Amino acid sequence: MIVTREIGPASWPDIEALFGANGACGGCWCMHWRIEKGEDWATLKGTANKRRFRALVAAGRAGGVLAYVDGQPVGWAAVQRRRELPRLDRAPSLACEDADRVWSLPCFYVKAGFRQRGVASALLKAAIRSARRQGGRVLEGYPVRPSRKGEPIPAAFAWTGTLRLFEAAGFVAADARERGKQRMRLETR
Repeated sequence: MIVTREIGPASWPDIEALFGANGACGGCWCMHWRIEKGEDWATLKGTANKRRFRALVAAGRAGGVLAYVDGQPVGWAAVQRRRELPRLDRAPSLACEDADRVWSLPCFYVKAGFRQRGVASALLKAAIRSARRQGGRVLEGYPVRPSRKGEPIPAAFAWTGTLRLFEAAGFVAADARERGKQRMRLETR
């Protein structure tokens, strides 16, 4: 059974255990969308990102949910006010005119061995609940499109979620794009 929980300052040991030595993927530590203009990703990935993300978690400023199976952390999804993720506004293909009212779900990580078992779906549902609980009514995700040949998307490239994941949760396309990441929206009451 998959259990989900919103993170808080006490969640750091579980986040660290889940993300492991690589910070989930390539030293990211869920900082990709959080870096400011002019910062150099190559100098941040790894230890610097870990330190920065840990400080955000400790301060209660890193929104997200964790998934657990048998008490073990097996998945992560970020959920945050869009304006707290400055790199989104710098991505022309992901720009929107109402960013002040949008909550973003920009990052998923599911531990190897637990993929294709419903963890990402459970995380997305929990992230939607978390945003709603905090007053979020316009939610946005940025899934990768399926390959044109129908081949599976390698996990390292599906970190923003998949189109099928968001569609199954009721998200609809916010704009029509043939390639790259998509903006998908769910408006709630």
